[in-house]
Parts: sequence; structure tokens; C-alpha cells
Amino acid sequence: MALASIRANDRDTDGAVSDSRTATVERLVTENLALVGHLVREMLAKVPSHVSRDELSSAGMMALVVSAQNYDDSRGVPFSRFAAIRIRGAIMDELRGMDWAARSVRTRAREADTVRAELSAALSRTPRNDEVAAAMGVTVAELDALDADLARAGVLSLQGFVPETGAELLPDATTGPEGLILQREQLGLLHDAIAELPERLRMVVTEYFFHERQMTDIAAELGVTESRVSQLRAEAIRMLREGLAAQSQPRPELAPIGRAAATRAAYCRAVSERSTLSSRLSMTSPRGDVVVSLPHVQIA
Repeated sequence: MALASIRANDRDTDGAVSDSRTATVERLVTENLALVGHLVREMLAKVPSHVSRDELSSAGMMALVVSAQNYDDSRGVPFSRFAAIRIRGAIMDELRGMDWAARSVRTRAREADTVRAELSAALSRTPRNDEVAAAMGVTVAELDALDADLARAGVLSLQGFVPETGAELLPDATTGPEGLILQREQLGLLHDAIAELPERLRMVVTEYFFHERQMTDIAAELGVTESRVSQLRAEAIRMLREGLAAQSQPRPELAPIGRAAATRAAYCRAVSERSTLSSRLSMTSPRGDVVVSLPHVQIA
């Protein structure tokens, strides 16, 4: 009976202590709810607008509860100071979890921003990438990679834009006026390059790529094997690449050495002299649609 009475008393004592501790935790949490809101607002002023207030508040509230459970008033530290440190830490951890960039990338980015600011003040202009890289002790390629990592980590909230402004921040997939002119000229040059190919090569390219005929049909018409048609196609593609490259990257005239080199030089020259810019552009519409089709080539 005495032992049972002692255990009952122990249970009553433990239950009273537990209830008292729970009440203390609830009181500390209730009295310091505003502390979480204050720290969250303080952090939101330093981060991008797409960061969710609710997620930061949730992390802060969890830290407040854990702080109240672990608080020991015998140490002489006010609870608000004790909890603020842990709430700030929990909010920072939540922000790091949201960030797509690693901490090392953010550290290097802050270093690059500091260097750029110092160089801008010293040079009275925006520093070039090679100057920033030299000041940081890295290569230009490494600096470009750092900027690319930061660009990939950037996040925009489409819900934060009105319809009139959100679309302006998205990349435009359409080609601009200058790009469209260049594209049309390239199509015209390609037409000229195909037209200047030797007859058999021109026939293979035209029938296979533009009229979508099977290699077996082309081989039967030429009276050769299918593997020979494949060789002719590869040779034609090589000549087309050389002919187009010669127009975009002209080289000084040199006397060709060998028959093959002379043939290639004559082909490239024929492509460049075949038409003018206006005639090349006339092969496409102002919107870039091809209006001149390649006819079927018949081998005599």
C-alpha cells in the first residue's frame, strides 16, 4: 500500500509539472507571436518579391515553438532575445531551401558585385568583364559561368504582373527585321549553291531533301547502287557547306593547288557571282516564306 501510494504521488507530481510546463510554453508562444511577424517583415524587405510570406511565417512559428520548449529562464537571457536568434536562423534556412543557387554561388556573386562597384568608382564607368575577372583573379569564362548560374537561379512570379507588363519580360521567339533579312539572304544563297552543284549532285539533293524521294528510287533513276547515292549526298552536302561558308567568310584569292582545290574554288566563285542581294531576297516573301521552289532534275 505504501509503495502504491508513493507511485501515485509521483504520478500526480509529474502530471502537475507537465501541465505547468505546457502552460508556460503556450504563454511564451502566445506572448511572442508578434516577434515572428516582425522578423518576417524585416526579412521580406531584403529578398525578392516572389518569396512567400506564408512559408517564412510557418518556419518562424515552428522555431518559436521549439524555442519555448527549450527555454531555460535560469540562464538569465530574456526569452525574446533567445527566440529571435532561432527564428532568424529558421527563416534563413527556409530562404536557402527556396534558393536555386548554391551558397558558394551567392558568395561569389556578392564578391563580383563588390568588385564591380569598386571598379566603377575607380574607372568612372561600367567595368568590362575582363577587368572584373582580372580583379577577382578568375578567367572571363569562369565569370561568365557565374553570371549564367545566377541568371538560372532568378525566379519571376507571373502572378505579380498585369497582362500588359508580364509578356514584356518573356523572351520573344520571333525574328527581328535584321535577323529576317539575314535569314532570307541565307535561303537565297542556299538556292544558288544548290543550283551550281554538278548535275548528279544537284539531282540527289533536290530529289531527296526537297521532293522527299526514297534513295532506292533515286538510285534506280541514276542507274547506281543505293550506297553510291548516299556517297553523292554526302559529297553534295560538303560542297554546299563550303560554298555557303565562302560567302560568309570570304578569304583572299590564292592560286588553288590541285584539281580538287580548283574545282572547289570555281564552285564557290560561281555561287557568289550567280545572283545579287535583291535577287536572293526575291526568292522569299517579306515574311521569310520561300516562293521559289526547286524543280525536279532529270538526268539525260
